Amino acid sequence: MYPTKIAEGIYDVGVNDWNIRDFHGYLTPTGTTYNSFLIIDEKIALIDTVKKEFSNQLIKNITDIVPLEKIDYVISNHTEMDHSGGLPAIMHRVGKDKPLYCSKMGQKNLAMHYRNDWNYHAVENGEELDLGKRQLVFLEARMLHWPDSMLTYEKKDKILFSSDAFGQHYAGFEKFDDQLDREILLHHSKKYFANIVLLYAGQVQKLLKTVNDMGLTFNMICPDHGMIWRENPNLIIDAYDKWSQPIFSKKAVVVYDTMWQSTKMMAEQICEGIVAEGVNVRPMNIRTNHRSDIMTELLEASAIVVGSPTLNNNVYPTVSDFLTYMKGLRPQNKLAACFGSYGWNGASIKILNSELASMKFNMIDNTGLKIQYVPDKKGLNACFEYGQTIGKAICNRMNN
Repeated sequence: MYPTKIAEGIYDVGVNDWNIRDFHGYLTPTGTTYNSFLIIDEKIALIDTVKKEFSNQLIKNITDIVPLEKIDYVISNHTEMDHSGGLPAIMHRVGKDKPLYCSKMGQKNLAMHYRNDWNYHAVENGEELDLGKRQLVFLEARMLHWPDSMLTYEKKDKILFSSDAFGQHYAGFEKFDDQLDREILLHHSKKYFANIVLLYAGQVQKLLKTVNDMGLTFNMICPDHGMIWRENPNLIIDAYDKWSQPIFSKKAVVVYDTMWQSTKMMAEQICEGIVAEGVNVRPMNIRTNHRSDIMTELLEASAIVVGSPTLNNNVYPTVSDFLTYMKGLRPQNKLAACFGSYGWNGASIKILNSELASMKFNMIDNTGLKIQYVPDKKGLNACFEYGQTIGKAICNRMNN
């Protein structure tokens, strides 16, 4: 990927990672980008680097514009190694005496990552750096999504370099939001939020309040992954505001796996019962739907319903995997219910109830629905009625 001019004197010198397919357990079928930004002024600054394996491409992109030794400041908004992995190669060529701007926690983290005696400059929240015609403002964004995270705001052109906020895992020759279909872009953005940012929804609201209190406006938002927002940066701001607040929609996600198709039969009838109450439902077999896609569907749903057969007195391994992943992301304000088939021990239902309750979901009932072996007509009717109970609970929440 060649350098891209995004404003007068400002370039994206980052790289595409076309081949990555797993990012912290998150399916990335289109790859991702590691964006890095070069600002040419009376002083020259580089904001963030790239994953270590792409350091040579980053260096080439920079030197197509300016010799590395001409860089005056290096800024690390976030120390995670997909954005800091290129720092050793950059600092070696820029000169380790050049200031490396980062948050206070960033200094600690970088020192522990790379064990180098770089010339760290740990910034205060709101501190400014004068480049000549441009001034940069550093904004603390702790736990969005690491303790070291900060944002850099360029005042002249009102550009926010937003680190891991407002991005997507998407690699393409498109660089800007107006070059990609809006629905596709928002889908990738929602998936990113649901699988990376959801746990830190409270921090998102704090950041948005800080931005509002400071009266900041944005002509462009430049995240470290994916598209640059230049046509409508408020679109992603509004989306983050929505996604980071309690969402109550007439939608349920039914997540399950099945051993001999009995739990699948139950899931299908439960879905029919939910739909009968006028509620949208998304059935998702864990074998054919990746955990990160399930979380994306769950983001704007009011309820999650989890089904598992009993295997060796436990839940099915794929269901356990999903529960562990979901627990780490802590979706809030969801209704929940569970179901499953069993042979001689229905332990999976008790375990599912306990797991969902421990995640602070509002349990629709405290027992769940279990059926021994293959559900007969009576059992299928019970599943349909259970679905109706779930649908009514969702409607009651919507009406209150």
